[in-house]
Amino acid sequence: MSVDFHACFPLRKTRVHEVCGPGATGFAATACARVSGNLLWIRENWRGETPSPVGLCRFFDPDRMLVAQAQDQTDALAVAEETLRDGSVPLVIIELNQPLGLTAGRRLQLAAKAGRSTGLCLISENMGSNAAETRWHAAPLYDPVVQDSTLMRWKLIKNKSGTLGAWDVRWDHPARRLDVVSPPALRPGSAGPPG
Repeated sequence: MSVDFHACFPLRKTRVHEVCGPGATGFAATACARVSGNLLWIRENWRGETPSPVGLCRFFDPDRMLVAQAQDQTDALAVAEETLRDGSVPLVIIELNQPLGLTAGRRLQLAAKAGRSTGLCLISENMGSNAAETRWHAAPLYDPVVQDSTLMRWKLIKNKSGTLGAWDVRWDHPARRLDVVSPPALRPGSAGPPG
């Protein structure tokens, strides 16, 4: 069964979603580009790296992004829940480093519904919550012929509202939009479609 990518992305409003994999930050940046208004990115203050405004400006104006530094995951979840419930920010991104329990996940879902906002949790693989509406795996794709650094494969690996799927996508910087691309055609002498 074929799944329409545009029915799955942008992320369903009033719900909390998850993304994992080496392309999770790019996925989050693309989600930010698809909403208007301010954004909140929540992270624990012990993390050394921070979201780079220079890298994010290829996706959206980083002046729209507020960064909250939390003491630990409990504080980060509290900030996320309150912001989602308030509804003044259309998209809340939270970086998680520990598994999210069902109760905490459900609280985030209820807050997103009450505030009519959307949440996106950046998680490690195999760390998802049963409460998540969708879970995505985002990873870069390497094509030695095209050599396109923006080519990614996004897999919908959990979907409470439908089926699963996988898409090859590319960020079009000049147009500031996400394009779904066809898998490369079989090259002469190849045994099958690329990985």
